[in-house]
Amino acid sequence: MAKLGVGPGGIETMSGALAKPVKKQNHSHGNYLVTVHRKAATTNPICQRAYAFRADTYKRTTPLSGDETAARNRFIEVQAAVRTRARDLSKVSADQAAFLAQKDQAGGKKTMRAFLWKLEGDLYDQSHS
Repeated sequence: MAKLGVGPGGIETMSGALAKPVKKQNHSHGNYLVTVHRKAATTNPICQRAYAFRADTYKRTTPLSGDETAARNRFIEVQAAVRTRARDLSKVSADQAAFLAQKDQAGGKKTMRAFLWKLEGDLYDQSHS
């Protein structure tokens, strides 16, 4: 997603992906078009750059390793557990109380969602180690 800075003369700055290839019928149409706006102070007056990349630039060239597969499986299972726990009315009150108790502690999670991810992630790690 690109961010545009608009002024009286129109678009003044752009930063991000302006275009991405669309995959249809097992092949990609188009290329990536990425712009960068430099904010750091410098003597170079050119602060806007645009880059175009082939559609297969971000295509993976190596197979997934065992660690990557395990991390993906962990993410999928913890995500499903968090979704289920957030909707479980029998646990909401206890989870909210536990969340508020740890929120202001050092290393405490600041959002309920992050707190549930920590709880379910720890449960997953305990059961898979």
